[in-house]
Parts: sequence; structure tokens; C-alpha cells
Amino acid sequence: MKHLTVVDHPLVQHKLTLMREKDTSTASFRQLLREISLLLAYEVTRELPVTSKQIETPLCEMAAPTIEGKKLVLVSILRAGNGLLDGILELIPAARVGFVGLYRDEETLEPVQYYFKVPKNLEDRTVIAVDPMLATGNSSAAAIDLLKQAGAKNIIFLCLLASPEGVARMKEAHPDVPIITASLDEKLNEKGYIVPGLGDAGDRMFGTK
Repeated sequence: MKHLTVVDHPLVQHKLTLMREKDTSTASFRQLLREISLLLAYEVTRELPVTSKQIETPLCEMAAPTIEGKKLVLVSILRAGNGLLDGILELIPAARVGFVGLYRDEETLEPVQYYFKVPKNLEDRTVIAVDPMLATGNSSAAAIDLLKQAGAKNIIFLCLLASPEGVARMKEAHPDVPIITASLDEKLNEKGYIVPGLGDAGDRMFGTK
């Protein structure tokens, strides 16, 4: 898998445009995020290992494909990651779920950890870390650090938007972690927000601003 994959499917891009519009309501933003996360989930799971098992259809027996190995782990980088998490769980309801609590210090733009809870045996599972925004990359890199310390070896990072700076930061810190995103935007502004972006995903999702 390439280090960066931009999902250019027309439905993904259409829904992302609706999310970018500043007049989109909280309810609509939340629904669109759920819908787009389902579409992104197809791409992020594209290369899962597959094996086969013997089953019996109404007509005959056959060797049928099935996902190999232990159940996936989805890790939400709080709080905005929950918006992507909910949609993906609709597609993969049996996945295990973990949470990484990080917030960005507005002065230094560095991540501060306040929560970490993940399933056991991460070393035997594919781990998909989700956060709508890959901005400076500092919080994302810190979250991946924590997951690797907990044993994770096969990690994929899924986001809605990415900045060139964030992608570069992640590639420098974790070149083994592929990034799946709906858009590689232009740049970061002086406050560390993605431009053109869509504002603060958490605030727009939860109506807190």
C-alpha cells in the first residue's frame, strides 16, 4: 500500500464538498460524515488478508472467501474520530474498538494525552486509527506512537482531510503507516488549521461552536 492514498470516488468528493460549506448544519454535517466514513471504509479495508473456508450453499459445497486472522481494531482519536468510527462500525460491526484521547495545545500546537484504552493483542490485529483531520501531524504521530508501544504492528491511518505538512510529519515519524484520505488540501494556516479545510471537525460535528 502506498504511503498516501487519496480516495477520489465521486460520491466521496461530493459529500466532502457539502461538508466543507460553512452553512451546512450540525445534523447534516454529522450525517454526511457517517456516510463518507462508510465509503472510505471500503478503501481502507481493500488489502485485508483473505483466506477461504468450506461452506454449503443451497445448491452445493464451495470454498468461499473470508477475512483471515483476528478481528480488526478501530481506534478513534478523540473526540472528532468518533464521527468516522460510528460509520465504519456499521460496515464492520464485529471490530474491536479503542480510544486515544489527545488535545492540541493552542500555543505550542503539540499534543497532550489525557486518555488511552485499546483492546489486547494488538500485535495480531490490523489496527485502523481514525481522525477526520491530519493537520500538523503531531497528534496523529503521537497516537501512532502510543499504539506501537501497546504492541500494534500493522497500522493504517484514516482521515477525511490531510495537509501536506501533516503527511510529511507522519511519513517522517511513521513511514510504515499508510494514510488514506478523501483530500490532500493546500496548506496549514498560522493557527495550524487546514486550508481550505472545513473548520474544526469536532465543533461542527457536535455543535460546540
